[in-house]
Amino acid sequence: MKRQLPKAIPAIHPLPEHLVDSQRLAWYQDMKAVLRMPSMGVVTMAFSHYPNFFAELWRGLRPVCASAPFNEALVRLQEHSDAQAATLAPSSLEAALGGLGYAPGEVDGIRAVLEAFHHSNQAYLLIATLARLLLEGGRFGDERNVAPPFYGEQATTQAAPAVLMEAHHADKPTRELYADIKTTLGVPFVNTEYRALARWPSYFSLAWGSLRPQLHSAPHEALCTALHEEALQLCRHFPNPEGLDAAGLKHAASQDAALAEVLEVSRLFQWLLPGLIINLAYFRAQL
Repeated sequence: MKRQLPKAIPAIHPLPEHLVDSQRLAWYQDMKAVLRMPSMGVVTMAFSHYPNFFAELWRGLRPVCASAPFNEALVRLQEHSDAQAATLAPSSLEAALGGLGYAPGEVDGIRAVLEAFHHSNQAYLLIATLARLLLEGGRFGDERNVAPPFYGEQATTQAAPAVLMEAHHADKPTRELYADIKTTLGVPFVNTEYRALARWPSYFSLAWGSLRPQLHSAPHEALCTALHEEALQLCRHFPNPEGLDAAGLKHAASQDAALAEVLEVSRLFQWLLPGLIINLAYFRAQL
């Protein structure tokens, strides 16, 4: 299964947490609890736009996400992405931020946001990979399919959802930076992570300016591909105690929309997340 950007970027319909109720609210709360996260990510909010698909996906993946193998995989992906991003030789921004007047506690606040997303995005990559794998007719699991529970702490240092700098909150330079992000990455939206980091506009302008020349370069693309392959191999060997399979997930998705539509949404996020993870690991290395 190769990393694949859809030829036409599909529309996505993530519904923010403050607008949900009933079943979707219950899903959001349960997923946050199982994944040990303070907020929902765009990928899972977009998946929940297809309720039958989401219900079947989460039915099967809930015990997987609560298992020791899944949480061990998160650590492995974190270590992998940190090591790989370091090969791009990111330059430190600490002196520049100090020169702008950033106090150590403010830099620690940026680090905390990066750390929270560093945890959550690995989980979303695994979920998106499993969804795409099954929608393309693949499978995962082993003969025993026993999912030993995870008892450790995969906590983030961020106890509450990040404050997001939405485009209508931002001044002209930040809106222009958002436009550059969309053009450079080739997507019609600005990821949650970048909007959270733009809470510190002068920092994020420096960080994005440093990263931008790396994007789409051969070394950067190679790192994204390697992370994709690592995630795929981990997913193939996860336990599957609920017997989640391609036929059941495709049937559920087809009750919500054309199967091709749901598949393209899964491909979009499964393509996007490796790059996002590498980019944030690059930012982490700068601090």
